[in-house]
Amino acid sequence: MNAEAENMLTRFRAQRLIPVFYHADVERSVSILTACYRAGLTVFEYTNRGPYALVNFRLLKAATQTLPKLRLGIGTIFSLRDAEAFVDAGADFIVSPALIPEMAEVQQNYNIPWIPGCATVSEVAQAQALGARLIKIYPADQLGPAFIRSLKTVLPDVWLMPTGGIAADTVELDRWFRAGAACVGLGSQLFSSELIAPANENQLFQKLQELAKWANQLH
Repeated sequence: MNAEAENMLTRFRAQRLIPVFYHADVERSVSILTACYRAGLTVFEYTNRGPYALVNFRLLKAATQTLPKLRLGIGTIFSLRDAEAFVDAGADFIVSPALIPEMAEVQQNYNIPWIPGCATVSEVAQAQALGARLIKIYPADQLGPAFIRSLKTVLPDVWLMPTGGIAADTVELDRWFRAGAACVGLGSQLFSSELIAPANENQLFQKLQELAKWANQLH
């Protein structure tokens, strides 16, 4: 992995909270992306969860021309073929909900981070052996902070990103960081249908700012 990819992973750990989002409406997607950026969350995971994902991703990538510090990656990737399509569209990192060994080639061939999803100690160990430096723990709400704590006792140097069903409040988030999470992915629990409505843009921005400020204080 080259220095740029290493720096990308360092940004995950520095930011602590990673927005995870998809919407079929590209204008809404750009609006949410921009709100996160303005709040100080400059690493953003868009997800491959609908037929417009690749088209929207290209348009989001174009929008980042006015957001110079933004790093935009893609999640919910299950095949090397899909990963390469998004790499071609400019993805800065690739996230998968599962451990799919062939996808390690993304990191090897394109020098961008590959973040596989794992749910057991064996999977995490295999992901490390394949070269993954940051590992997604999914589904986090089913595994719980205790899993992170136990895993870190046998693999103390691994960087973990629990994602899935984690409430976007500081009390809950603190439990994960105290257990040893390097960063946390926040999706539907943060981006509720109510909060992402155009009428609630200010409320969403305020929430994002509060979370980003809190996360900054963890360092």
